[in-house]
Amino acid sequence: MPGIVPHRHCIVCGKAIEPDKLYCSKECEEEAERERKKQRNLMLAMMGLMFLMLFLLMFMSR
Repeated sequence: MPGIVPHRHCIVCGKAIEPDKLYCSKECEEEAERERKKQRNLMLAMMGLMFLMLFLLMFMSR
């Protein structure tokens, strides 16, 4: 398509940015990092809960 400058969009807010960047600002980069940490903690909590339930199930069946 003629007339469209090569670009990509910020993965947090969706603003058009240069093709070699992921974020439009430091704030968006920090927000993405907070979200990654939140997702990691949720995944660890879910895995811990799963192992706890498995552990309890093994000892309740005896």
